[in-house]
Amino acid sequence: MDRDGREAVCEVRDHGIGIPEADQPRLFQAFYRGQNVDQRPGSGLGLVIVKRCLELHGGAIQLESKTGHGTKVTVRLPLYSNPS
Repeated sequence: MDRDGREAVCEVRDHGIGIPEADQPRLFQAFYRGQNVDQRPGSGLGLVIVKRCLELHGGAIQLESKTGHGTKVTVRLPLYSNPS
């Protein structure tokens, strides 16, 4: 976890199968799963829930992926200070 100005930034990376470029625009739609997941379990709801929660708190999520090389997800949340 890092800080970038008034935001907390968290990056998560893997070196898994990656997400095909054609699937990436739909990843934040409920029940959508990439075409290359084969028999891997999942419902297609995880990223939808994370994105919705972040947006409700004024944050954002960004995803970068390349098939065969893995995925990087960056989460940004605003930092608030207590008024004195």
